[in-house]
Amino acid sequence: MTKKQKKILIRLIVSAVLFVAGLFIHGEMAEMILFMTSYLVIGWDIVWKAMRNIAHGQIFDENFLMAVATIGAVILGEYPEAAEVMFFYQVGELFQSYAVGKSRRSISELMDIRPDYANIEKDNQLVQVDPEDVAVGDIIVVKAGERIPLDGIVERGESTINTSALTGESLPRDVAAGGSVISGCVNQNGVLYVRVTKEFGESTVSKILDLVENASSKKAKAENFITKFARYYTPGVVIAAVLMAVFPPLFGWGAFSLWVPRALTFLVISCPCALLISIPLSFFGGIGGASARGILIKGSNYMEALANTETVVFDKTGTLTKGSFQVTAVHSQEMSKDKLLEIAALAESFSDHPISRSLREAYGKKIDHSRVSDAVEVTGHGVHAKVDGQQVSIGNDKLMEQIGAQCHACHKTGTIVHVAVEGKYVGHIVISDEVKPDSEKAIQELKRQGIRNMVMLTGDSAPVGRAVAQELGIQQVYTDLLPEDKTHRVEELLKEKSKKGQLVFVGDGINDAPVLSRADIGIAMGGMGSDAAIEAADIVLMDDQPSKIATAISISKKTLRIVRENIAIALGVKASMLLLVTFGLASMQGAIFSDVGVMVIAVLNAMRALNTKGM
Repeated sequence: MTKKQKKILIRLIVSAVLFVAGLFIHGEMAEMILFMTSYLVIGWDIVWKAMRNIAHGQIFDENFLMAVATIGAVILGEYPEAAEVMFFYQVGELFQSYAVGKSRRSISELMDIRPDYANIEKDNQLVQVDPEDVAVGDIIVVKAGERIPLDGIVERGESTINTSALTGESLPRDVAAGGSVISGCVNQNGVLYVRVTKEFGESTVSKILDLVENASSKKAKAENFITKFARYYTPGVVIAAVLMAVFPPLFGWGAFSLWVPRALTFLVISCPCALLISIPLSFFGGIGGASARGILIKGSNYMEALANTETVVFDKTGTLTKGSFQVTAVHSQEMSKDKLLEIAALAESFSDHPISRSLREAYGKKIDHSRVSDAVEVTGHGVHAKVDGQQVSIGNDKLMEQIGAQCHACHKTGTIVHVAVEGKYVGHIVISDEVKPDSEKAIQELKRQGIRNMVMLTGDSAPVGRAVAQELGIQQVYTDLLPEDKTHRVEELLKEKSKKGQLVFVGDGINDAPVLSRADIGIAMGGMGSDAAIEAADIVLMDDQPSKIATAISISKKTLRIVRENIAIALGVKASMLLLVTFGLASMQGAIFSDVGVMVIAVLNAMRALNTKGM
């Protein structure tokens, strides 16, 4: 419990004691003093906020409604009712404060990844410094049990790291020299010497914290509706209360002493606290619950949209497959297999594409860059380069067509990389990718969610793309696509969906930024905190598991269901009570239940959004 909550609790206890004393002590003056003291102890801050807001031109809010209603009750001599209304209103405020605090703690516990310090070795001693003071290229030392403060490459040491704060998964990951580590993870055993690759402001932990902290700024339609609704609703009910107090007596339908208390009760009931508190709290809880599962949602607007998912479009490589390509066959003509692989690895040595990396790994020797010159990458097709002074072209069959080299198909399934030297075809290399173990489960879970329209887009050849789609049970697949082709295809799919339906594109966040931006919702495989993924997508899956897409949709649907329930409960009860008050069938006690009771029910309901276990 925070200091503020403790102070409110003490005030509630003191106010309650004074109120009970007023019930048992007889004498008009003594009762008035006790009830008024009880009222002031618990309600002075509400009245003060109302006066301060009026001075700043912000008249119509819940503080104003509470102040007018209770001061009116005091003027009419209804001291117990005034103290009662303010007491239970503060009980509701305390409850709301606790609920919001619990939601924030759930997220802050999950996101308790901000490092306090970094260890730098100076004069053979470890010195703790602020992570923001560490420069790129510095060596930091991470001892067992410490949180990794900055992104970097392991120079020395071996260990296992706990990634649960980022992924929601407890399975540790082994790291050794040459491996990359990211900030926010915990070093479980061994000492790691890490060369920093990013300054703190650009590190994974910094970007994720910024993402979560700013999620509330992107509001859902339901939140914007409630904000606009309250802007007109509050002055509307104040005017209605004034009319209720004045007009019936003027027309002879009863005395002022009858209608003024009704009008004050009307004001208490009309307070829109339950809506204003529970709707944002529901979305906040949903975002927190998703974060606990390693799903980072950048705003409640994306969560609301996700609940209406109609079409899911997948990139293949790195999303449904591991993206860890391996050379599985080398078919050469006019030269040895080793020579063909050497030429291919040298020609691709300046590219960081997964296929290029697989060729270099298969070659297995140190690349002599002095043998390579004039390297030019042809987007979506391959590479031209000079190797040992000879013009080498390496890529797909379209690249071979462009240079007039006659290539031929391969009986093996995989990505076929053709090689030509001085315009003459010399062979091809087969590179295969592996489907993620989680991908089939992802497709099945989405089908269980009722999503029937699933599409796979890939730059790979038709045999490779169709083989993966068939294995996973995806009916619609488009192959041989350039990056711009993927964007065009998504635009066509957007035209085909229904008006309310949403199109989700799932990619690896590195080379899919244009498509992620074009889709209604972009979901990226976070790759343990890939910068491109965090920046380009609306939702990031930190552990690269496609099955988390269905989990995210399930969480969003649950959150939206809770939001709708809270709107229905709040408006339904209030509308009923307002009618009862108008006809004199509800008392101030009923008004208190309507306001505070509904708020407590709505807040309790909103807190359910935090629970995502079993999804």
